[in-house]
Amino acid sequence: MNHVIQTQASEQVAEIRLNRPEVMNAISPQMLDELIAALKQAQYDRNTRAIILTGEGRGFCAGADLSTPSTAGDIEGTAGMSQLGFVYKYQEKIAETALAIHECDKPVIAAINGAAVGGGLAFALACDLRVATAGAKLGSVFIKTGLSSCDIGVSYFLPRLIAPTKAMELMLSGRIFKAEEADQLGLLNALTTADNLLPRALELAHSICENSEYGVWMTKKGFWNNLDAPSLRHAIDIENRTQVLGYFTGCTEEMMAAFSEGRPPKWKPL
Repeated sequence: MNHVIQTQASEQVAEIRLNRPEVMNAISPQMLDELIAALKQAQYDRNTRAIILTGEGRGFCAGADLSTPSTAGDIEGTAGMSQLGFVYKYQEKIAETALAIHECDKPVIAAINGAAVGGGLAFALACDLRVATAGAKLGSVFIKTGLSSCDIGVSYFLPRLIAPTKAMELMLSGRIFKAEEADQLGLLNALTTADNLLPRALELAHSICENSEYGVWMTKKGFWNNLDAPSLRHAIDIENRTQVLGYFTGCTEEMMAAFSEGRPPKWKPL
């Protein structure tokens, strides 16, 4: 059985669905491989402009699968490794998956349909936007296993998306918090009902697709680059180069023509 299912939610929006509903979409080595492959396929598909990441059944992702622990050989290149070697490679693989979500050129929207804890929270935070159903539960529960809550990028994303003092409390306690609190903290772009989850995520995706391919691509890259810019001058230098390069795509001329003719712009593809 495929642990990840990829479909087209609409002509320009891909849907990637974690598909282990019997274990609340807990992470498996197969899921990691298939998720990375699905993200690459969507990234290289010129017709896809945005991606929705969600889970099958009642949960988004319950984190690592503790019911069926992975062993050496489950990750490519780990056959015959010691426990130390395998655990390190597994850690790198799950972190690589979060990076694949975050570094995808296309904006990724998490549609959180239930529990998003541990690695599930990490995957949701690695997305660019987040929509959740009322009552969905989130948590940085790594600390509850005796390990650090600094895992799979959570210590990077969470204090950048919400107040650092609140991020610290959630990570130190490892407590489960509901989507309503996540929304109040500014972690969500929308809080909605189960029936409206995918339509709301699709609405967000379509609002992105209305803009030029270049503009969306460079806005995502510029946003994340400048979040870590060492100074305002560094950020402005990146913005200046991006805007000058964008001028030569022809999109500005099309916008002006569309405005004068009273019609929506027909953006030129890259």
